[in-house]
Amino acid sequence: QVQLVESGGGWVQAGGSLRLSCDASGRTLFMGVMGWFRQAPGKEREFVGAIMSNSRATRYSDSVKGRFTISKINVSTADLQMDSLKPEDTAVYYCAARRQATIKEDAGQYEYWGQGTQVTVAS
Repeated sequence: QVQLVESGGGWVQAGGSLRLSCDASGRTLFMGVMGWFRQAPGKEREFVGAIMSNSRATRYSDSVKGRFTISKINVSTADLQMDSLKPEDTAVYYCAARRQATIKEDAGQYEYWGQGTQVTVAS
């Protein structure tokens, strides 16, 4: 099993930056991919981006490409740097991990999830 804990959420004005961190514990060697998703009130959970544990290859959704960056700090930590934040980025952000080493944008393909951290961007 893998346990994921997010940190770093908060409130920021539009145009500002926040950095989220995801710390994994347990059988972290099982994590082929670490990803970030978000869910705004009344909306479905959506893919933000992901990074492969071995190659560090990344993929981002079109809505955050060029503004968000995922980095693998070490074997058990992945950060999400969010710049040029917009009010529409307001959501609960979730860290997720999947065993297979292929990036998927479907939340159902991820076996492990954190509890989520709130990000609020004020206009």
